[in-house]
Amino acid sequence: MKDATLALHYGYDKDKQKTMQVPIYMTTAYEYEDTDHAARLFDLQEEGNIYTRIGNPTTRVFEKRISAIERGIDALATASGMAAIFYAISNLIKSGDNVIISDKLYGGSITLNTQTLKQFNIEAKYFNVHNPEELNELIDEKTKLILIESVANPALTVPEFDSIIEIAKRHNVIVICDNTIATPYGVKPIELGVDIVVHSASKYIVGNGSAIAGCIIEAPFAKEKLKTDRYPQFNEPDESYHGLVYNEKFENPFIARARLALLRDYGAVISPFNSWLLLQGLEHLHLRIKEHSNNALKIAKFLETHPKIKKVNYPFLETDVNYAYAKKYLKYAGGIVSFEVENYESAKNIVKNLKIFSLVTNIGDSKSLATHPASTTHQQLSHEELEAAGVPEGLIRLSIGLEDVDDLIDDLRNAIEKTN
Repeated sequence: MKDATLALHYGYDKDKQKTMQVPIYMTTAYEYEDTDHAARLFDLQEEGNIYTRIGNPTTRVFEKRISAIERGIDALATASGMAAIFYAISNLIKSGDNVIISDKLYGGSITLNTQTLKQFNIEAKYFNVHNPEELNELIDEKTKLILIESVANPALTVPEFDSIIEIAKRHNVIVICDNTIATPYGVKPIELGVDIVVHSASKYIVGNGSAIAGCIIEAPFAKEKLKTDRYPQFNEPDESYHGLVYNEKFENPFIARARLALLRDYGAVISPFNSWLLLQGLEHLHLRIKEHSNNALKIAKFLETHPKIKKVNYPFLETDVNYAYAKKYLKYAGGIVSFEVENYESAKNIVKNLKIFSLVTNIGDSKSLATHPASTTHQQLSHEELEAAGVPEGLIRLSIGLEDVDDLIDDLRNAIEKTN
């Protein structure tokens, strides 16, 4: 089946009531047939529902659908996008290890890797996704992953996938790609060789800003790297399951361990109702992302011609440094446009003067949103760190919605011209 069909039908076998809509199984727990049945479930001898912290029928349909669309073998839904990133990373690391991250990442991902994980004795190293050869000098025996974004938020950098994946494969290092902005309709990182894909499903997947959620998808070939000595937790007995070895028992060891160990113990589980909302959004994501992307390119071209704008970032602008990478790897770049004005105060005033755009620290909504990252999402970074992350103090990030694009251009023009 093609993606649009998968998004509407995959993973749901109609129940006895023959409901066309996937039911919301709004329950905490499930009844066992008897103590022997419960014991088999808890010992992983038999598949079935145990407790919604581990899995839920509504959530399971979403997991199957997003996995199929991303060309994975399995997926895990989480309570938020940051929970998905944290689980994906913590599934691979232990104290004393290091991770290599793109120098153009979402601010929350930067602080997770450089600040929070530092408290667990995890070192984060930066690399330039347009100069992947740096990885050869950075990777050592303690390196457990490389983290990139298919379209960086908000710098909108598109990585040189081929070289990154080739180097990572040579060193048997897992590559994690955050595909939130491009969505699986903009690019399928697994088809390019990425091992693990993550999403903040709160963005384009749900599509209307109604649910906080995340997900992790495992590639069918990730297991080959997980078999190596670099990842002993997948090859040695897990005493919490009587000596189970993930790589021996499961074809999807990454997701299996994330579910059975991390979700079990950390507990950042998605609500079944939010999973149901994600299913609604997924049904028409293929239509929305095309319109978001078309509107974004028109607005980027308008901003590029305005004399008060210093710089515009959008991967499909021919003047953008990412244009060649976008043409090579992306079908759609999503609806995020960022542009730079003279200084911090000018950026704040433009955002203040917008009428249709709302000042919101979110992206991927059907409504258009504006954010000043230096005072919000990246506020914790120093001036130097902002510059290094591609987020100067005069940068404004726009999430282009589904309104009439001419109305959005008029709103931007008026706000910019009111600002001194």
